[in-house]
Amino acid sequence: MLLASPWRSAATALTAVLLIPLAGSSATASPVTLPEPSAGWIARNELAELVVAKPHAMTGYSPARFPHWADLGDSCDVREHVLMRDGNDVLRDSRCRVVSGRWLSEYDGKRLTSAGAMRVDHLVPLADAWRSGADTWPVAKRGKFANDLVAPQLIAVSATSNRAKGGRNPARWRPPLRSFWCMYGRAWVDVKTRYKLTVTAPEKTALDGMLDTCPDPQHP
Repeated sequence: MLLASPWRSAATALTAVLLIPLAGSSATASPVTLPEPSAGWIARNELAELVVAKPHAMTGYSPARFPHWADLGDSCDVREHVLMRDGNDVLRDSRCRVVSGRWLSEYDGKRLTSAGAMRVDHLVPLADAWRSGADTWPVAKRGKFANDLVAPQLIAVSATSNRAKGGRNPARWRPPLRSFWCMYGRAWVDVKTRYKLTVTAPEKTALDGMLDTCPDPQHP
């Protein structure tokens, strides 16, 4: 995918920092989980510090305002990298397109073997980021957000759960697999804290409840 020119220089810097070597076309990928977010007790403190605000208008929003998926070289992009990272026995073709593998969709617990049944989800959706402050960002920052492999922001999940979630925040959608609520809540708070995004009052209440599912959300 060709990136908008303001993003091209930022993509180069992103590649230098975030590129993790990918296996060859017949290689096996080791399972790697979502980058570890803040611990439950830290997420609780971070949530308390997030600014509560009404959502911004969606005027001018388009996924294209967040350039993705960034080129990582060797014909690979961020999307293919996440599919490789989050799967087992992942095979790709000569153009770095993932063709098969084994994935566990953390949102709904589905076990899938078809790359076509998988999607790479922005844990904090692009639309929600727009509503909570990204509408004021420059293109380069929106590109960084949409391609962030360091924050717990990108995860391979089933296409069905990705469609069900859409651009909704936790007040309107939570993973069907309740055992993932702790990780999801921690990751959501982590990303919003890193990018200084706001939350709505219902969103904050929902996140508070999700953090209650963590083994010990109050103490280190």
